[in-house]
Amino acid sequence: MADRKICIVTGTRAEYGLLYWLMREINEDTELELQLIATGTHFSSEFGMTYEQIEQDGFVINEKIEMLLSSDSPVGITKSLGLATIGFADAFERLKPDVIVLLGDRYEILAAAQAALIARIPVAHISGGETTEGVIDEAIRHSITKMSHFHFVGAEEYRRRVIQLGEQPERVFNFGDIGLDNIKRIKLLSKEELEKSIGFSLGKLNFLVTYHPESLSHRDPLLAVQALFEALDAFPAAKVIITKPNADTGSRVILEKIDEYAKAQPDRVFACTSLGQVRYLSAMSLCDVVIGNSSSGIIEAPVFQVPTINIGNRQNGRLKADSIIDCVDSVESITLSMYKALSANFQQTLTCVTSVYGIGNTSEEIKNVLKNAELESILIKRFYDMK
Repeated sequence: MADRKICIVTGTRAEYGLLYWLMREINEDTELELQLIATGTHFSSEFGMTYEQIEQDGFVINEKIEMLLSSDSPVGITKSLGLATIGFADAFERLKPDVIVLLGDRYEILAAAQAALIARIPVAHISGGETTEGVIDEAIRHSITKMSHFHFVGAEEYRRRVIQLGEQPERVFNFGDIGLDNIKRIKLLSKEELEKSIGFSLGKLNFLVTYHPESLSHRDPLLAVQALFEALDAFPAAKVIITKPNADTGSRVILEKIDEYAKAQPDRVFACTSLGQVRYLSAMSLCDVVIGNSSSGIIEAPVFQVPTINIGNRQNGRLKADSIIDCVDSVESITLSMYKALSANFQQTLTCVTSVYGIGNTSEEIKNVLKNAELESILIKRFYDMK
């Protein structure tokens, strides 16, 4: 019988990919019991029914919480948040975990943190202390930090920020970003293997694109997406792989436009709901430029020394390597950034780029802390005042 039950919550394909190796570490430890709760877009056909991938990977999903309404309006998402909170309350009562592991800053993760707080279950939070000024994730992330008892951050600056929020320094651990574990442990696909896997041929010039709506912006997301497409069209010989956004406010209109764009030029553009970690990181390693506003362009792309064009405000505040080019969501700004990324001078600088988020092995470090931590009085938190 396992000594400690560790419950991991996942709500999106990207988040599951980041948590995969931690789940493996816990599952393979005979002194621990992995409990798994899947929710959010994992049960949406619109987003690929990705819970099936979790099960195909050999994991048992202990609780399935369906909470996603067919609406990406503020009202619809708020109601989904309420449904998720109810679902987590019931799930935690049935599973009775010793520790709950939450990653990131999405609203379904906020629901899990709220339910855990009321249920008096310790929470371990991964990727706290970061800032993303253009989205509601910013406030959600810091809120989860205040409801958590262990903190696993991706960089020393983020560790200081969590402590600044009043968390005890001895409970804030900087093991680097958990996303780098995938790069260290996964065997990536060759160009030929990736092409066969997705049924799409790469070219001499290849772009990997992911664009999410900026949930705090009042600007029509269609304007930004149209600007991005026009910039891509300035490079007609380039092959484009687009991964679709998550379920955020305004995401559905972006999904529709991506489908229209890909359908109009199938030989040049490949769009999909989810590539999965192996194919996504393989595509990143093989492409010439990563374009959009995904955190993967900030965290993972520099490891491959691939340039990133970061559009808009979504990732404002994150630590960034020198391979990242920030631009606004206009055709001119995006296009000029693409030319800069491909220029000989900029390409030469990429050989010196290193990650600012560690070197991997984060999952094992996190598992060891959760396995050995004293939980007896962990729920009583004392605010840490910085001197």
